[in-house]
Amino acid sequence: MIENTKNNIGIWARLGAWLTHMANPTRFMRFADRTIPYLAGLSLSLFAIGLYLGFTAPQDYQQGATVQIMFVHVPSAWLAMMCFSVMAVSGIGTLVWRHPLADVSLRAAAPIGLAFTFLALVTGSLWGKPMWGAWWVWDARLTSVFILFLIYIGIIALSRAIEEPTTAARSLSVITLVGWIIIPIIKFSVKWWNTLHQPASVSKLGAPSMDAVFLYPLLTMALAFTVLFFCLHFMNMRNEILRRRLRVLKIKSGQLGKGSAV
Repeated sequence: MIENTKNNIGIWARLGAWLTHMANPTRFMRFADRTIPYLAGLSLSLFAIGLYLGFTAPQDYQQGATVQIMFVHVPSAWLAMMCFSVMAVSGIGTLVWRHPLADVSLRAAAPIGLAFTFLALVTGSLWGKPMWGAWWVWDARLTSVFILFLIYIGIIALSRAIEEPTTAARSLSVITLVGWIIIPIIKFSVKWWNTLHQPASVSKLGAPSMDAVFLYPLLTMALAFTVLFFCLHFMNMRNEILRRRLRVLKIKSGQLGKGSAV
């Protein structure tokens, strides 16, 4: 037990050292330039495998061919929540550790999370129509995901509305941390309320209740979506760093006021 504790401390120490090392934007840019092509290639490969496994999987005895929507809907919902959690950690990095790239990470993740949430809502409607007989119901799970969608929109709008960088970074961090309360609500909504949405069948304790012929394609697609997120996140962070550098150059050349945005 003591040995495991030491190993865990060592892992967190190395992670902290790596994050400190990446605090330099130029160093991060070099890391992103090297990493993005590999992430893109890995993501495409996983998507190809996952889609092949998904489309060749047999039809479900209850849902028929519509069960294949699950291979996109469930990973996109997972990533919508994971992305917001990344933003919350970035918010802590801004408020507590003053990490130079924390605000960059938060801003870069927001539009990606919005896209994943939108995809989860759309595919959920497509899946729900034949199952529930309606495109939309004000179910606890669906409503909480829709609230997450609105929170994403609010954060993106606020990031563009506040011109002063320091004020914007702190405001976005606080709102993100407050808004994170929606994540456990989404996660446990099917347990706390009577909902039409099915309960967890993969992440529950014990063996998943899903047959392996559906579980493996789902996990492959989830991994593909996860790698895609990190690829897009690094790309957006790189673009945000370049945008800020351009803003500084414009300020120095007198094209912008000190507090104005690009």
